[in-house]
Amino acid sequence: MLIKPYALKAGDTIGIIAPASPPNQENLQRSFSFLEELGLNVKLGKHVYDQYGYLAGKDNDRLDDLHMMFLDREVKAIICAGGGYGTGRIASNIDYDLIRDNPKIFWGYSDITFLHTAIRQQAGLVTFHGPMLASDIGKEDAHPLSKQSYYQLFRPTKIQYTEELSPLETIIEGQASGEITGGNLSLIASTIGTPFEIDTKGKLLLIEDINEEPRSIDRMLNQLYTAGKLYDAAGLIIGDFNNCVPERELSLSLDEVIDHYVHLANKPAMKGFKIGHCSPHIAIPLGVHAEMNTAKKQLTIESGVK
Repeated sequence: MLIKPYALKAGDTIGIIAPASPPNQENLQRSFSFLEELGLNVKLGKHVYDQYGYLAGKDNDRLDDLHMMFLDREVKAIICAGGGYGTGRIASNIDYDLIRDNPKIFWGYSDITFLHTAIRQQAGLVTFHGPMLASDIGKEDAHPLSKQSYYQLFRPTKIQYTEELSPLETIIEGQASGEITGGNLSLIASTIGTPFEIDTKGKLLLIEDINEEPRSIDRMLNQLYTAGKLYDAAGLIIGDFNNCVPERELSLSLDEVIDHYVHLANKPAMKGFKIGHCSPHIAIPLGVHAEMNTAKKQLTIESGVK
């Protein structure tokens, strides 16, 4: 049984870190007013505004911010400012015992997928795949449903994803249940062959991505398929694949690629979920029990907090 973090309450302090690429500073600043509306106080990581090429600071500094926020007893949740690239570079040096001993809400997506997978499998902590501050919430056109996703952090709330949120399409009919895992496809594929290789056995696997041609999606799904990750899964949740269009005339479509591998796996699967690099972006906990029913076009996810 994984550890669920405690729910937030008004007056709590959240820590903001940038464990991947430098966040858009204007958007990050703009997001603070939303956090204040939630009744939360903000504490910034020491290196959140650092820049080191395409990284938000050197590896040791980004790692230090992560560790310090888990150690800080005043901080009740850690929200990532943005994604980009770089979390895989620090995963091997994370103190997972420290995280296990100081469990708290950890929230992000995209490149943060590597940390979700590592923290869940090494520290046994439920984490949250959701819209980030600079990437989503701080944008002038941030969707109300993306913001609303944060309310699940304040009390145990079961998530019911139905077609009231977005049209859903069944690829393989059936019912499936299990722990929900996954996130960004590129980052999931990059765990293969590492100590943090994603475990999908008996689980519902979520995949999403952005700005990848169908041939690239094909390569990554083929890697997961040949590694047994699609077959091991109990079911497949196909999130948003934003701007995953071919740049060449001779190409398969995104749907053709995804449908091909879903049928090879032959596990219950639905697509159309607004989870990923999209607006709205519906946040979900990872590491909790979930049930998918294609006949009802419904995904039910257990609360991620206690």
